[in-house]
Amino acid sequence: MWVVTIFEKNNWRSFEFISKSEANKKLASVKGSAILSYTK
Repeated sequence: MWVVTIFEKNNWRSFEFISKSEANKKLASVKGSAILSYTK
């Protein structure tokens, strides 16, 4: 599972994806700070 974590001022959000390509699309749309991670 791929996870995109988005960091905002006083908050953070995470989104889970099955494929890396889906996760990369979300990551590309983020304006601020974010990380892409993988977990089994």
